[in-house]
Amino acid sequence: MKIARFSHGETISFGIVDEEEHELVVLKSDPMFAGYEPTGERVALAAATLLAPVIPRSKIVAVGKNYREHAAEMGGEAPSEPLLFLKPNTSVIGPSDVIVLPPQSERVEHEGEVAVVIGRIAKNVAEADAASVIFGYTIANDVTARDLQQRDGQWARAKGFDTFCPLGPVIDTELDLEHGTIETSVNGERRQEGRLADMVHSIPAIIAYASSVFTLLPGDVILTGTPAGVGPIVDGDTVEVSVSGLGTLSNRARRA
Repeated sequence: MKIARFSHGETISFGIVDEEEHELVVLKSDPMFAGYEPTGERVALAAATLLAPVIPRSKIVAVGKNYREHAAEMGGEAPSEPLLFLKPNTSVIGPSDVIVLPPQSERVEHEGEVAVVIGRIAKNVAEADAASVIFGYTIANDVTARDLQQRDGQWARAKGFDTFCPLGPVIDTELDLEHGTIETSVNGERRQEGRLADMVHSIPAIIAYASSVFTLLPGDVILTGTPAGVGPIVDGDTVEVSVSGLGTLSNRARRA
């Protein structure tokens, strides 16, 4: 099931995507908290503006160097345990929103990723139980000011600028992790391509590890790492991240 958060007129709503009819089945409230009760209204997809499908209530938890080839291009090996860092929820934007390239950085890069949306309070979750706390999956771009990351020696500033976490276009409650693929392109040129099965640390392992450190709350988002091929984006570039089954997240970059 695909779930969208969208605006239509002056109203922001949640809806189930009816792909056959190209419509949104409007829901009474956020299905993460209120279930899937429809209002009886339908909105044409073409008439709706898709928004970030979730705004994390507390945090975005991200995993660094979770594909071996990306770890190698960053000059090291994949960590033996998930390498966690946080992005603020103010970094979130939605499909077609603008990635603002900050004046503090001379090299901003794309990092296409699969994102996991947490659906209930989760603490010390066993790997075997990880699926029970997942609401669904979406696409993310872990935008990074690479020069600041290297200069600072830690990642908070480089990863945390406003607009540095595009999410969307929808949340899907299911994802084929065994056969799924991810691809990032800039201005139509493919930059990244990977298999979701090639993650060093699996999604259940990441949830178990992260929830042993801090409590995960409904609406929290976990970014699961990026494959090799990260590279710069400049003013005017269009970045597209595609995940099989989830669609494509597209954003344009603009210099502040």
